[in-house]
Amino acid sequence: MKKRIAILGSTGSIGTQALEVVRSQADYFEVEVLTAQNNADLLIQQAREFKPNAVVIVNETYYEKVKQGLAKDNIKVFAGENALASMVQMDSVDLVLTALVGYSGLKPTIKAIEAGKAIALANKETLVVAGELITKLAHDKGVNIYPVDSEHSAIFQCIVGEFHNKVEKIILTASGGPFRGKNRSELASVTKAQALKHPNWTMGAKVTIDSATLMNKGLEVIEAKWLFGLKPEQVEVVVHPQSIIHSLVQFEDSSIKAQLGLPDMRLPIQFAMTYPDRLKSDFPRFNFANYPALTFEKPDTETFRNLALAFEALKRGGNMPCVLNAANEVAVAEFLKDKIGFLKMTELVERCLEKLDFIKEPSYEDYVMTDHETRIKALEILEG
Repeated sequence: MKKRIAILGSTGSIGTQALEVVRSQADYFEVEVLTAQNNADLLIQQAREFKPNAVVIVNETYYEKVKQGLAKDNIKVFAGENALASMVQMDSVDLVLTALVGYSGLKPTIKAIEAGKAIALANKETLVVAGELITKLAHDKGVNIYPVDSEHSAIFQCIVGEFHNKVEKIILTASGGPFRGKNRSELASVTKAQALKHPNWTMGAKVTIDSATLMNKGLEVIEAKWLFGLKPEQVEVVVHPQSIIHSLVQFEDSSIKAQLGLPDMRLPIQFAMTYPDRLKSDFPRFNFANYPALTFEKPDTETFRNLALAFEALKRGGNMPCVLNAANEVAVAEFLKDKIGFLKMTELVERCLEKLDFIKEPSYEDYVMTDHETRIKALEILEG
């Protein structure tokens, strides 16, 4: 039996690469659901190729376009956020790959877990915003969450077969982004175009900007805490500019295991979708001779304050990581619209963390309220 996949966010960077994996492993996978926010043209193109049972265009203004585009195909077409949340609960879905960007991934991930679906998680914000709620729900429902982020996939691959051995700490690697080594005065004048040029990875705009500010690594620290049941002090970050070692695990006997490979998101995507199997692939192979030196350095958290803010939010707990994420989403959106400067993004996040009310044990409704109120406060700060 083929594994039937729902890909949420199929037109984005992770979604399109996931479909590359499906295309190359056609004997193993079948696409059941595809969804997109706005990219109706690509969604139609993907649906015609992969013949899913259903597609969802979240932006309802594109519903007629998608419906007409697939009129000759036997594919159901739905629109809106509620349809997105409903599709993941279909009996015919075996695995839900959540490749949505930002807070939008929370509700459909919850609905998928409630329906008992295995999750391949590329939407780190789901665990950043509501890690305690998500992990408890997954435990209660007996649902496995397989990480797709290259760093968390690396950690997962290192602890497979080691579940009975206690982890002392994990070490997440960071490339350092395009501005590694620059000081704050240099960062004050960087442009959007410069920030979107990542040295090693090809990613969507939001993740690329987060990588440039080190917020992406901060979000990954919070995600790692929940995925692997760690304390904040058990998560370390090291800058590794070559992006060959994707992350490491240190055990109590002092031994360290690492997962290595070329920067290619298809590998962690495929591993999450096929676990516990490793399927033969035609991905490029790493050659040590091409990388005679692998280097490491401490992250500069004074210049790149976002990483420090993420650790701070994690240690405070409650709804603070939700505030961090919402404020950052507003900040990145404003930067991408050329409305604020590079350093202003961090300042905005820090001010929101100071001004939003702390909730120690938030419910789902508290997370929704916190996200909403943080976005309002962030815009008020910018306008003021």
